[in-house]
Amino acid sequence: MKKVIGLGGIFLKCRDVEQTRAWYARHLGIEMQDWGAQFNWAEETNPEAYSVLSFFRRSSEYFAPSESMIMINFRVHDLDALIEQLKIEGIPLEGEPTDDEFGKFAWILDPEGNKVELWQQK
Repeated sequence: MKKVIGLGGIFLKCRDVEQTRAWYARHLGIEMQDWGAQFNWAEETNPEAYSVLSFFRRSSEYFAPSESMIMINFRVHDLDALIEQLKIEGIPLEGEPTDDEFGKFAWILDPEGNKVELWQQK
């Protein structure tokens, strides 16, 4: 049977591709190439790592204050340390971080106004 086996990528249109790519590299530590970045999910520290595809009603406020139709979620190893680094770099959080049965979460906006969810999986 033909079926989808995982998330292949996230693709964003940007007003300034170079600035946006540099922002993600500088503030989130994503190693960028000219075409973007590659993530390898197999981890020695967490063999249960996974990615999620989820759908929200257009009326959802979860992506606010962004008006974008997408939100990116990045897995991180140490959310508390990343939050401290983002504060030093002048990147404000959107709302307060949370900790629930799925893990720890925090939110920021990228230079294009897309909401970025940072997730430390439990």
